[in-house]
Amino acid sequence: MDKSLRAPSTVSTLGPMLIIGILFFVFGFVTWLNGALIPFLQIICQLNEFQAFFVTTAFYIAYTVMALPMSFLLNLLGYKKSMLAGLLIMAVGALLFIPAAQSAWYPLFLFALFTLGTGLTILQTATNPYIVCIGPRESAAMRISIMGIVNKAAGIIVPFVFASMVLSNIDQFSAEALAKLSEVEQQVQLATLSERLVLPYLYMTGALLLLAFFIGFAPLPELPASETATQRDSNHLRAVLAKPQLVFGVLALFCYVGVEVIAGDTIALYGKHLAVGHFGVLTSYTMSFMVLGYVLGVVLIPRWLSQARALQISALSGIGFSLGVIFASTDSQWLSSVLIGWLGFATVPDSVMFLALLGLANALVWPAVWPLALEGLGKLTATGSALLIMGIAGGAVLPLTYGYLAEQSGSNQQAYWLLLPCYVFILFYAFKGHKWRQWAAG
Repeated sequence: MDKSLRAPSTVSTLGPMLIIGILFFVFGFVTWLNGALIPFLQIICQLNEFQAFFVTTAFYIAYTVMALPMSFLLNLLGYKKSMLAGLLIMAVGALLFIPAAQSAWYPLFLFALFTLGTGLTILQTATNPYIVCIGPRESAAMRISIMGIVNKAAGIIVPFVFASMVLSNIDQFSAEALAKLSEVEQQVQLATLSERLVLPYLYMTGALLLLAFFIGFAPLPELPASETATQRDSNHLRAVLAKPQLVFGVLALFCYVGVEVIAGDTIALYGKHLAVGHFGVLTSYTMSFMVLGYVLGVVLIPRWLSQARALQISALSGIGFSLGVIFASTDSQWLSSVLIGWLGFATVPDSVMFLALLGLANALVWPAVWPLALEGLGKLTATGSALLIMGIAGGAVLPLTYGYLAEQSGSNQQAYWLLLPCYVFILFYAFKGHKWRQWAAG
């Protein structure tokens, strides 16, 4: 990376990384709440499989719709003020969950999720290039891996918090239990269940406002002006799109976020279909393996593994684990008894375990793609970052596609065939795509 794009060498990266780490914890807490929220909203809003996955669509489509506008806001405000603005927008989104819960109106839930996603968009647009550019490029994947550990640690915690506050005694709201009640009694029961969301999201609103206050006064240095100031002429976007490694990087992140969300957000519903009693906390299984993957990234990159090699291993692992999800037994629990049973964790069917293991395969994709895609962009880095953030739209499109396939085929397990072409493209980017510097010779 161009030396002009690095933060001044006199500025320690430790303080800013601690502050950004707090933000990444917030990212994880809000993002991975969706996995437990999907089966919950499916009950209170009486949704089918396809409709339930509009939760991920509403949340992640914000990254596509708002990424470029947020990059302009980033250029206008700078990194620190943009982070503050993102937290305030997220607080509004969390607050919208309260009337949504009181009315149990699904469109309002979706709008609240979109608002949360909008706030996260500007936070992600600011924090990811900040972490990449605040130190040497060759260790960028290691710094992002550290942020990933914090992010996914939140993903481990949030299903347990949500389950304890919202999912207790959920069996009394099953389709079988509700079918025994009159229509009026059903509505009363569902309204009672929906009200359980009010207090958690009230807490979340307060936490986001407190964090915004903290960021406003935090000693977070700005990067040099050349990092935030982008060209404002009509050729700017064209210049960014002329970089194949960036365009392929956006597509790789589209595939990656899609499979990451499928692994994290469908596992609870998949476990529920397989009658796994603790389905509400299964997202934490996937997140635990992601944390393990990030720890390996911190240890191995760049000393033992290059960023490209880590990406290659991740893609190959993803292909192997996807085949395991599709073909493994839904009755046997041998795999989980070997991997986690001895630690005291509740075991799950082998197919579910392979789905959780995708967290391990996915962990190093995001931290490897970012520095590979941004390499050599110079003053175009901010806009390139915004385009990479747009790749998060994979989380809006692919889980919804999975829900459609599951609904149409009647088989959640077979719908996971969708994972394979995504990992194949990531494999292409790991070997070839990140090396392309121009579309055509001459």
